[in-house]
Amino acid sequence: MKPFKTLTSRAIPLPVENIDTDQIIPARFLKAIDKKGFGENLFRDWRYHEDGNINQDFVLNDSKFSGGILVAGDNFGCGSSREHAAWAIKDYGFKVIISSFFADIFKGNALNNGLLPIQVKDSFLKDLIRHIEADPTAELTIDLEAQSLHTPIGSVDFEIDPYKKLCLINGYDDIEFLLSKKEEIQAFEFKLDK
Repeated sequence: MKPFKTLTSRAIPLPVENIDTDQIIPARFLKAIDKKGFGENLFRDWRYHEDGNINQDFVLNDSKFSGGILVAGDNFGCGSSREHAAWAIKDYGFKVIISSFFADIFKGNALNNGLLPIQVKDSFLKDLIRHIEADPTAELTIDLEAQSLHTPIGSVDFEIDPYKKLCLINGYDDIEFLLSKKEEIQAFEFKLDK
């Protein structure tokens, strides 16, 4: 994974509540085990009509919106525990998702795949979505080390598990974190052998 410290980007508003993992990546696209390629089917049934034509009314198909931040409605990532949902969001190009609530398993899958879920108060979320819809050029800044989100409507702090924060900042997955501690582990084992 790539290290994540700060991000300044425009954002895409998706004011839909209870977005489940099957809406994020429909089950019929779960045939691969490689993380690459899932982004093309992110929100597939919303991005395309049944006949395969692009749904011009869906926000990801609206050229005025762009960026590496998805600002979604409450209860994002509910439903089944498929890790492919995080893979699809990351592969599409998002680095951060902002919502007022995340399903626990989705939140863990996101963090394990270098995708930062930021939970904010519901009233702040609604105001932020309205602002982005009115001004698609608005930029948000995330400072992971300071655990702060800066927006045109104000700044807020967010919570993150200290271990997951360390992993994101350094670009570690769980194995890479253990490998970064190799010398300390070896020194500990050496003491035990004495």
